[in-house]
Amino acid sequence: MPELKPDTKTEPKVAYPEIAYREIKRRIQENELAAGFQATEKQISEMLEMSRTPVREALLRLEGDGLIELTPRHGMRVLHVSPDDMREIYQILAVLEASAVESVASNGLSEAEIADLERVVTDMDKALDLDDLEAWAAADQQFHAMLVGFCGNRRLAAVVNTYLEQTRRVRRLTLKLRPKPIDSNKAHAAVVDAIKRQDPDAAWIIHKKHRKEAGEMLVDLLEDIGLKHV
Repeated sequence: MPELKPDTKTEPKVAYPEIAYREIKRRIQENELAAGFQATEKQISEMLEMSRTPVREALLRLEGDGLIELTPRHGMRVLHVSPDDMREIYQILAVLEASAVESVASNGLSEAEIADLERVVTDMDKALDLDDLEAWAAADQQFHAMLVGFCGNRRLAAVVNTYLEQTRRVRRLTLKLRPKPIDSNKAHAAVVDAIKRQDPDAAWIIHKKHRKEAGEMLVDLLEDIGLKHV
């Protein structure tokens, strides 16, 4: 079990509720706590070797993220994600992320910010060359987070992140079942190119199409393998 106490040398500002939140979320997204898993607040506290107060705060945040539901006397239950859920989530993400990217392309980025995006795209290409899908997924997650972060709209970024957290369990579960994401990398490079040209219309179209196709692929995959929910 990972060490859950705060490291005062490396993360002096990280409090116990934040540590509990991160660890429970990680276990959900890694499918260590599978959909339908249920436990009381006391059981979670014992699992994390923490007191119940920070765990309670963490569970309330996770409920707000749409990852669990809380019921009196029964504690938490990890929520399922169905193909219909994924369809709705990606419909939202396609529009919201495209809006963020449109703003980024319209406002422009510094040379250093462009270089950061290009570096992550290169990392994704290298990962695919090595057939390292775990590394590709990590770089893909970083790329989308950077794009939304660069738009400067904190509320938009927070909403997008909430929906992304709800997809991560499914994305991880299906990571090695999907086609090799070569087209995804091409779309990322095209988005960066549109941002460099400060062409918001192209950035919007490319990114919206990319997210729409990604959502359709995941929904089709879940339905093809007969998973009504994850």
